[in-house]
Amino acid sequence: MSLVGRDLVSVLDFGREELERIFRTADSMQRFTRKCRSQLKNYVMATIFFEPSTRTRLSFETSMHRLGGSVIGFAESGVSSVAKGETLADTIRMVESYSDVIVLRHKVEGSARFAAEISGVPVLNGGDGSQHHPSQTLTDLFTIRKEFGEIDGRNILLMGDLQHTRSASSLAYGLGHYKAITLSLVSPPNLGMRPEVTDYLENRDVKYQEGQDPADFIGEADVIYVTRLQKERFPDPKKAEALKGSYILTRELLKRAPKHAIVMHHLPRIEEIPLEVDYTPNARYFQQAANGVPVRMAFLYLSVYHSKYHPVKQREPTLRSSDTRRCANSNCISNQPREPILPMLKEVMSKGERVLQCQYCGRYTKE
Repeated sequence: MSLVGRDLVSVLDFGREELERIFRTADSMQRFTRKCRSQLKNYVMATIFFEPSTRTRLSFETSMHRLGGSVIGFAESGVSSVAKGETLADTIRMVESYSDVIVLRHKVEGSARFAAEISGVPVLNGGDGSQHHPSQTLTDLFTIRKEFGEIDGRNILLMGDLQHTRSASSLAYGLGHYKAITLSLVSPPNLGMRPEVTDYLENRDVKYQEGQDPADFIGEADVIYVTRLQKERFPDPKKAEALKGSYILTRELLKRAPKHAIVMHHLPRIEEIPLEVDYTPNARYFQQAANGVPVRMAFLYLSVYHSKYHPVKQREPTLRSSDTRRCANSNCISNQPREPILPMLKEVMSKGERVLQCQYCGRYTKE
């Protein structure tokens, strides 16, 4: 069950035993989050972030430094050759020449999977569009495991903008590895969990329920996972503004939860968790963020230590034609005109209907 050289594109790429190995390694790494080790001495990590980030980028960089490695990269695309028109494919091919592992955050969905295909070093997904955020999910599952001793049997309330929040969809995917999970999905109308995610939950026999009022579900919740309104992903900013403040976890609402319940948030929070909640015994979001360091240290150690550069074979030129079946998601990497990539669509069933699922972004396209 070696994880040497493994990419971290999606939590769906890992089995439960592999997740448990990562968590056991993270347990041991907690002793060293304030110390420097030497396991990754002489290894270089490149962080290439095309979207803003505080926790993900800094915790990855801290993790690499704590393991004795070094870090290069950029925190915004405007300071790289992307501003001159360089494609993601060219960027990845250059950066792999300078590093032993790449951490990528990108607004285009499927970009991390595409990067992993063309990179000779491991690619770790720091978030791509609204679809996947696997290192956040590992951190979230690790936090739940630490609090309750196990993840099986937990009742989890996910509330907020579930359509656009990659941490929410990614966590739902991760929970599919565990038994007797009850998942409550609470969101404003038209911002519910996407169909490919709920189909996955059904296929994994995860019990889930949907609603619009968190008060209907909070009384049974072990974990209250709050998400912010992802206004930057709304095509119409006015719609995002109209939904502002839709879901706020007030102290009064929190009183309806069991005493042992914990409150989590991927951060940054805006107004969905008032400051007064910080001082309750339920708040865990800052500890959750801190847990990102041992978790990312664990994956870096397991994947990068002893890994070797594996040059990717020359890809055949991609010839697009007008009759090529396209993914319906305009924000999919396969729809970016200058990237050397063709769509990969697989026929699946969704609610009794045949649809095509993109193997890059995961979204559905009707036949």
